[in-house]
Amino acid sequence: MAWFKRKDKGIQTPTEEKKDTPKGLWYKTPSGKIIDTDELKKNLYVSPEDGYHVRIGSNEYFELFFDDNKFEELNSELTAKDPLKFVDTKKYPDRLKAAQKKTGLKDAVRTAVGKSLGKDIVIASMDFAFIGGSMGSVVGEKIARAIDYAIQHELPFLMVSKSGGARMMEASLSLMQLVKTSAKLAQLAEAKLPYISLCTDPTTGGTTASFAMLGDINIAEPNALIAFAGPRVVKDTTGKELPEGFQRSEFVLEHGFLDGIYERKDLKTQVNLYIDLIQNQPIRA
Repeated sequence: MAWFKRKDKGIQTPTEEKKDTPKGLWYKTPSGKIIDTDELKKNLYVSPEDGYHVRIGSNEYFELFFDDNKFEELNSELTAKDPLKFVDTKKYPDRLKAAQKKTGLKDAVRTAVGKSLGKDIVIASMDFAFIGGSMGSVVGEKIARAIDYAIQHELPFLMVSKSGGARMMEASLSLMQLVKTSAKLAQLAEAKLPYISLCTDPTTGGTTASFAMLGDINIAEPNALIAFAGPRVVKDTTGKELPEGFQRSEFVLEHGFLDGIYERKDLKTQVNLYIDLIQNQPIRA
């Protein structure tokens, strides 16, 4: 029973059933800024008041980079197996099914080919919503196949990283993806094709230890966490206070591990500018 009821023209509405605004109409940034979700989407999921870059997934990055959001997805049906019969709080296959149902994704990366500023490009984009963007055998295989496609068709490759690192449920099989993807990128380099690595929040663990930091050009979004071990782990291990902004993209750039930091609205132009410069082609506006 409601404690209070409103009476209007003979119709009574229990207080707990009355809502002033639909759920999800507003988004609150970590600094406390409030923005209408429709306006947030129009602004590429960046808060106009404080510049906070909300985490987005492959759908949004494909829409950002591909002209008119037109692309062909590659190897979209690949799904993970469970050769180790791994169980923690639940069986690994059950965890996979739950993540697939929740996100509508097959795994933590999607790969596609399409035009960006009029020229074809292969893009791999990770999804943190799928088991923390963890890198398992499917992630490594899809990235490897995307690189193979880029080599076969002589196209540049863009990697959008957003990951918590290696997927523990696949143990050594996950760690082998560091080697596989790094070897494929070496083949891409031998073919003299550009590789641009975009680090977004967060890019950590085995992802950082492999493909995320192997670009011809390594760039990031503002204030993205970029690290191998996270700051809390480093602090607990060393017992020392960490510098302000430790392991954020600005800190990483200052210490020479990035080539640039760009706001989301500028990414498409900057990525294609780097590709044109690497390939010694006319600059596209």
